[in-house]
Amino acid sequence: MLWMLLRFYCTLLVRSFFPRESEIALPDENDSHLRRYSRSYRIKRNWVKNIWIGASLLMICFPLLPFVLGIVLFTSFLSFAILDETA
Repeated sequence: MLWMLLRFYCTLLVRSFFPRESEIALPDENDSHLRRYSRSYRIKRNWVKNIWIGASLLMICFPLLPFVLGIVLFTSFLSFAILDETA
């Protein structure tokens, strides 16, 4: 009996951290941001993440303001160019 009560309350605790089934966002065909759910977009987003990590490491290694500003502006431009879907 004690084991069942412990299991019940642990299950309630774990379920309180998960979203309800009605709150889970599923892609809709009429969604204008449907491309965000595609595999190719996730791969591009992963590339952008890795580029920003590399740029951050460069900024930490060389903490000069003109260098940091140049890296930030170039990395921002590169991120937008990679994630752009107009082509």
